Amino acid sequence: MTPLRPRLPLGLLGLGLALHAGHGLADERVTLAPLQVTERSDDGYQPGEAQVGGWHAAPLLDTPASVSVFSRQLLDDRQVRTLSEVLQSDASVGESYAPVGYYENFNVRGFELNAASSYRINGQTIAGEQNVALENKQQVELLKGLSGLQSGVSEPGGLVNYVTKRAEDVRSVTVSTNEQGERYLATDLGGWFGSEKQFGLRANLAHEDIRSYVDHADGKRDFASLAFDWQINPDATLQLDAEYQHREQRSVPGYQLLGGTQVPHGIDPDDRLAYQHWAKPVTNDSLNLGGRFEYRFNEAWTGALSASRSKVVIDDYSAFAWGSGDDAFFSGNGDYGIYDFRSPDDTRRTDELQATLEGRLQALGLQHELTVGSSAQRRTLDQRPYYNEWLGNGNIYTGAPALAPSEKPIGHSERRLDSRQYGLFVSDRISFNEQWQTVLGAREVRLDEKTWDETGTPGRHTRQYQLLPNAALIYKPQADTTLYASWSKGLSAGGTAPWFASNAAEILAPTLSRQLEVGIKRDWKGMSLSAALFQIRQAYQYARPQDGTAPIYVQQGQQKNTGLELGASGWVTSNLQLHASAAAIRARVQNSGTDVYEGHQAINVPRLRAALQAEYNLPVPGLALLGGARYSASKYASQAGNVEVGGYTLFDIGSRYRTRIGDYDTVLRLTVDNVFDKRYWRDVGDYLGDNYLFQGAPRTARLSASVSF
Repeated sequence: MTPLRPRLPLGLLGLGLALHAGHGLADERVTLAPLQVTERSDDGYQPGEAQVGGWHAAPLLDTPASVSVFSRQLLDDRQVRTLSEVLQSDASVGESYAPVGYYENFNVRGFELNAASSYRINGQTIAGEQNVALENKQQVELLKGLSGLQSGVSEPGGLVNYVTKRAEDVRSVTVSTNEQGERYLATDLGGWFGSEKQFGLRANLAHEDIRSYVDHADGKRDFASLAFDWQINPDATLQLDAEYQHREQRSVPGYQLLGGTQVPHGIDPDDRLAYQHWAKPVTNDSLNLGGRFEYRFNEAWTGALSASRSKVVIDDYSAFAWGSGDDAFFSGNGDYGIYDFRSPDDTRRTDELQATLEGRLQALGLQHELTVGSSAQRRTLDQRPYYNEWLGNGNIYTGAPALAPSEKPIGHSERRLDSRQYGLFVSDRISFNEQWQTVLGAREVRLDEKTWDETGTPGRHTRQYQLLPNAALIYKPQADTTLYASWSKGLSAGGTAPWFASNAAEILAPTLSRQLEVGIKRDWKGMSLSAALFQIRQAYQYARPQDGTAPIYVQQGQQKNTGLELGASGWVTSNLQLHASAAAIRARVQNSGTDVYEGHQAINVPRLRAALQAEYNLPVPGLALLGGARYSASKYASQAGNVEVGGYTLFDIGSRYRTRIGDYDTVLRLTVDNVFDKRYWRDVGDYLGDNYLFQGAPRTARLSASVSF
């Protein structure tokens, strides 16, 4: 029996309404100087700072790493609901097993992110097995490359950080729909109160009736969040955040290669494989809590203490498409197996505590910006023994017959993983003069990790100490230009062996990675320009074939990715702004012991990708034209490099109109993605040892209206 879980805390709605009413009572007549209102926002698509590169918000120009920031205006103009829609705007990012109706994952710089360590809210680690809501986020930040100094155990591809909205005087309602009849309602309520306006609240609520372009894949979502700010005194502040989301939607299985060598053709993206009427939506309940206390000791030194908890519970009762017979691929004529997959009460929890001390000092005639700190994290995984029972066969062209579900019972929940991570870290930015700086840092990680198999039998117990150094040299020939070179070392969680391997479900030991990067950044005439050249190496993890027996999941050889990234964001003219990027990546596997996996581009990593989002303010007051383009070169759909899917170019259009209706400021937005209805394969990666192919969305349109009171 699945435990009861709290639904949307509707008390927050009452709190928001009270805040709205209280704001009116607190109003006083004040004569203000005239303000000139323009169409151009303060930041637009070009935020000047991000916190994902360190322990607090810092200027992007002074951060010796490749960082992308997706501003609130960009999120609003794109009308995004999921992270995949956000990250489409960065050419270094691709999807890596991100089915419709399921939680998403990605690869960055050709390496997969890890749900256990690659996602954060306000710099605090969350369980990534959730589609994080965006209604209460001010911006989304992406650090590309290693982040061992900042986060300890993490993947070499990068780190995603969501920054929540803080208290401000705002009262708005947004409604939206799409061509499928979606119904969406969201409110954003906030304000400051107290005798000295020392207390601030921000409440966000949303309800969405999800209408998918895929048949039988509709769902619903409820979300609530509350942010609290307290200026205790001029030197002490407290910030608290809580958000809860209930999401349910039928997941959409991916396709597999026909006969293991052919890409399916003539497929309608509306079709859903293996549909059975008794299959249930995947239910995902997520709770993210976070708090940060900051105290300024003097003008030079500040201390901070943060704590967080993230918990996700997933119920998955799906009809799943996989293989044909004993083969891990569809048959040559399109037949596939239909399976009753059940994994209820899949519970993942991450608790984290961190303390930092930051300050400036003079030593040996040099200026130092010093950060020292300590962190502790515990991550647990509790699962019932899932099963995947074969029921019968379907065909990608003729559909799926109605089949009776399995009657196999589900076992009890067992602890599968208990991972504890402790860290001591230090980082020192040393200024030699106005042009030269260096950043030297390191994190000492202590990892204590235990695993159990599905029967509760103890498995691996890893105790490991690892020093993760980071060094960067910065040269600023002028105030608006930065050149940097950096070297870093990282530690990543080990992979999990797929079900068909001889060591099925085994969680491998953590693995090391290393990165070299050189880059240049310049803020020029309203634009932020960047270029970065990188090389990343990590141990290769895969199911190694064995003659006459099942493959064994191992760490052997390495994957080496070398690439060039280009980025530009900001105002090109007084009326035109853009967010653009391009990435060329060479990804190779070496010394794996399996020759056919080597000597060619790695699976699901195109050699070239580009993305553009733009806004142009038309001569009509309040009216702007929105548009975008996305390009991907071809990529391999198998580890052996013998099957390739074609490249694609997509175009998006839209518009935004700001006006007043009655006494209320109103913004109307219309977006049309994939305007030419291009058919393409967006994701052809592997997941738990199996290869899947997911089609991209067809032409989709969304219309919204936001009213501020």
